[in-house]
Amino acid sequence: EDEKNNLRKGIDRLFALLTEYLESKSGEDYDYEYDQVVSFGELWSTTLVADYLVSTGHSVEWLDIRNYLITDDRYRDADVLWSESTSRIRSRFARSEKEIIVTQGCIGGTAIGTTTTLGREGSDYTAAILANILDAEKVVVWKDVPGFLNCDPKWLDGAVRLGEISYKEAVEMSFSGAKVIHPKTIKPLHNKNIPLYIRSFLDPLSEGTVVTSAPGDAYDIPVFIRKENQMLISVLPIDFSFVMGDNLSLVFHGFMVHGIKVNLVQASAVSINVCIDYEPQKIRNLIEELSKEYKVIYNEDVEIITVMRHNPEAVKKVISGREILLEQKTRRVVRFVVRRELQN
Repeated sequence: EDEKNNLRKGIDRLFALLTEYLESKSGEDYDYEYDQVVSFGELWSTTLVADYLVSTGHSVEWLDIRNYLITDDRYRDADVLWSESTSRIRSRFARSEKEIIVTQGCIGGTAIGTTTTLGREGSDYTAAILANILDAEKVVVWKDVPGFLNCDPKWLDGAVRLGEISYKEAVEMSFSGAKVIHPKTIKPLHNKNIPLYIRSFLDPLSEGTVVTSAPGDAYDIPVFIRKENQMLISVLPIDFSFVMGDNLSLVFHGFMVHGIKVNLVQASAVSINVCIDYEPQKIRNLIEELSKEYKVIYNEDVEIITVMRHNPEAVKKVISGREILLEQKTRRVVRFVVRRELQN
């Protein structure tokens, strides 16, 4: 009863803290303000989960991860400070005498106690970080899909669940646009050879997908991935002085400074072609800067289509009739930048 009362008092305290924060004068740094506010969602939800587990008779400790998962101050996409986080997490988790520890995903804190968030799919990433630091046996994430599929069933018919895939394939699929797991979640698990199980909360008894270093399934089913809402930018020299060396470095420094992540790049003697997520304000600023030194042309409303374990029939299935703006091909992966299909 005391634990339940403490948890409920914790919710009231969190509401009071947020109210006080919102009534104070806000700053001009949107990313900073974002992290301070949205983090309360994780704090409330985990408090409710802990309260429920206590009510069902479990021995539970609720832990504020912001005091232990330490990051830099790059708000909305913070980087983990691994050495400090490892020391704090191992020490604190080892002291717990409870059956279950409930803590938050996606959020962390700086060394001076300011709240940060870890970016897209940050909760899965948090699970991978904790698993790595605590040498976990496995990680299980629950999704609204049955695991990794060889295509998005909303896009193509005949989707097939992939029972086992390698860490490398998971990273390639995620980077190419598969939304099941973010690529950064895989690295901490791969480093410690910790298997990742992806299960469906809509069908808890289904097998899902396991991501491991040595998958048992030997199959060559083509995998189709579509990354929508893209923009293709071509950067060309004004005087044909391009493209390698200093110019290449300067161009990509511009992308980094403006916080734009590159999804695909192809360089030739006289141009760099880059495909990125369509983020209008960041892109306008980048193009304005690049145009001072280079000629910049671009195509909006394009898609990246990736076919892994490709064969001619598989490629034809997704590219037939499409206008191809750029193509990249290796032994097992082929990527196309194409114009978006108009809906009838």
